[in-house]
Amino acid sequence: MLTEYNRGDSKGLLMSEFIIYHNPRCSKSRQTLQLLQQNGIEPEVRLYLDQVPSAAEIRELLAKLGIDARALLRRGESAYKERQLANPELDDEQLVNAMVQTPKLIERPIVVRGDRAVLGRPPENVLGLIDA
Repeated sequence: MLTEYNRGDSKGLLMSEFIIYHNPRCSKSRQTLQLLQQNGIEPEVRLYLDQVPSAAEIRELLAKLGIDARALLRRGESAYKERQLANPELDDEQLVNAMVQTPKLIERPIVVRGDRAVLGRPPENVLGLIDA
């Protein structure tokens, strides 16, 4: 499945100025990718469940999104409840570490362009990056 997408790897594919943190099993993620492609953009696709972002990368994404770590968590995931991540005493660093350890906790899709990023929920959120 990965070979269908522009990975920006050594196979001669051009790196895009757009990156999507993508889960092909997620309908919103697929819709966001399709919306980018319909606008002539072939983003670098990061399958974040396979290529887990580091804590530093997640912190960078949070800065680009302009949100705190709690806002990037998928609260409906069983791991969220099991790990008691709703606990208000947990700080951003603990939440970031939880996302590194269990990447399915990361809300998706995230689309990055330069120093800005948006969540593709709804997918139309990415239009603001395209027009920038």
